[in-house]
Amino acid sequence: MAATREELRHLIKHELPALMRDDAEIRENILRYSRDQFAGKRQTEDRFEKMLAEIIRQREVQEQKWEANQAELARIREEQKQKWDTNQAELARMREEQKQKWDTNQAELARMHEEDMQKWKANEEKWKAHQAELARMHEENRQKWEAQEQRWWANQEELKRMNQALESRIDRSIGALGARWGIKSETAFRDALAAILEKSFNAEVVNVTEWDSDGMVFGKPDQVEIDVIIKNGLLIVCELKSSLSKSDLLTFHRKALFYEQLQGRKADRLLAISPMIDDRARREGERLGIEMYGDSVDVKKI
Repeated sequence: MAATREELRHLIKHELPALMRDDAEIRENILRYSRDQFAGKRQTEDRFEKMLAEIIRQREVQEQKWEANQAELARIREEQKQKWDTNQAELARMREEQKQKWDTNQAELARMHEEDMQKWKANEEKWKAHQAELARMHEENRQKWEAQEQRWWANQEELKRMNQALESRIDRSIGALGARWGIKSETAFRDALAAILEKSFNAEVVNVTEWDSDGMVFGKPDQVEIDVIIKNGLLIVCELKSSLSKSDLLTFHRKALFYEQLQGRKADRLLAISPMIDDRARREGERLGIEMYGDSVDVKKI
């Protein structure tokens, strides 16, 4: 009966050592077969030495790498330490900078607070000044209202006076008409106009009578009557008549020239006052530079 695979293995395992010891042929065959399949002692030793040399070389490489790693780690640690120190210095600088900024901000806040307080005080003073100004303006307006009221009453008085003057002027105009028809004398009318001038300007109207030996006024020697006003060094020659024609105006102009020659100075103003001035006389007066008025109250300030 054929032996099983297990039985063969058991038999070889127990019998092969004795066979190799006792049977040279079997031993040689097995060793030859083994050499083909496995390395010999010397070859094995060479491989071992090579492996050992490789292990030593690898170990040296690893040691070099280790040392390089340690050096790199040391460099990294030194670099990290420098960075740490730099960061700490930067943090310290930033803290100091922040502290300075904080102190500056606090000082600025204190300054702004003080400035705001001063502004509040200034505004309060302005408000008080404004209130005082309002009170002053109120008082000034009150005084203006009082002055306005006084002027109103003064205007009423002036209107009353002007009405009276107008009535007087109408009366004089009527008187002038009457004088032309013999109802009222020219002298009375002249005196009325002169009185108004004296009252209005606080100046005296003087009726002067001079002898014209050369006949400068009337073309032959004769007496010349003329009204003059002398005030504050001014010489004003007047003609006061109830009516004034062109010939009357030319006669007045010759009288004025005669009086200027007599006094040795030129008159400052020539005034012709009459409620009835002929148009031709008015044009002639404008040409000769004579001021013409319809009433004494119309005369400009002397």
